[in-house]
Amino acid sequence: MPLATTGELVSRAADARSAVASFNIITLEHIEAVIAGAESVNAPVVLQVSENAVRFRYGRLLPLARAAVTAAEGAAVPVALHLDHVQSDALLRQAPDAGFGSVMYDAARLPYAENLAATRAAVDWAHARGLWIEAELGDIGGKDGRPPLDAHAPGARTDPDQARAFVADSGVDALAVAVGTTHAMTTRTASVDHALLKRLSAGLDVPLVLHGSSGLPDTELAAAVAGGIAKVNVGTALNIAMTGAIRQYLAAHPEAVDSRRYLTVGREAMARAVADIVRALGPAEPSTAHRPPVRRGPLTS
Repeated sequence: MPLATTGELVSRAADARSAVASFNIITLEHIEAVIAGAESVNAPVVLQVSENAVRFRYGRLLPLARAAVTAAEGAAVPVALHLDHVQSDALLRQAPDAGFGSVMYDAARLPYAENLAATRAAVDWAHARGLWIEAELGDIGGKDGRPPLDAHAPGARTDPDQARAFVADSGVDALAVAVGTTHAMTTRTASVDHALLKRLSAGLDVPLVLHGSSGLPDTELAAAVAGGIAKVNVGTALNIAMTGAIRQYLAAHPEAVDSRRYLTVGREAMARAVADIVRALGPAEPSTAHRPPVRRGPLTS
């Protein structure tokens, strides 16, 4: 199947008031597991490569990107390729030639004015090349080992008025919002500020993205999608599934040395986790609930 684009998958999900799952990949086993899990529930999916994953791969983007593109083109469901949490402009500029149709440009660490200026410049460059651009406003926390902010700390939540101005002035195609989740959670104990999410969904005309979704139980995932989230990012949940399965296998087979044996069980565990998360997001059915029309970004990426 031809490589899909994140823009088209997210726009369709937003129009249907559903969400597309977007999974961070690190190894070939991650890629294969995400596609296998998506195929098992007949759902589109996004493969995400983060800047941290590129750093792990000796700073080289193309080996993992080429593998992802090849696997996506052989998938039985639509698969898109997304470059996630990009802070490096040099990495951003590699995206089009590496097969990526979208980028999450992350300047959220900067003060608001600097975030806006950097994001606006990234958007202008990316849109000229057909890339769909996601940005982040508010502090989701947990990235690179940072602890989550207290719920009442400045910047710990996305302000709806500031978000409207940011979207209008930056020209982004989607916005990741801070509504209570945290990156890299290993327990599913987080909860969403649903009142805030409702205000953000009602006030913005671009799709909303939820980062740190591994920390949410199924009921919260479904409620977040019902509340307006159109793209759900998951990373840690796959690593938990893979690592747990491999630990269990090696404990039962201390003589094992063939990596294919334990990587197989790790890959299968990740595929099951993918299917479970996609199912938790709920059916892709239109809702009669009011929502502003979604502004579409470039779909040719």
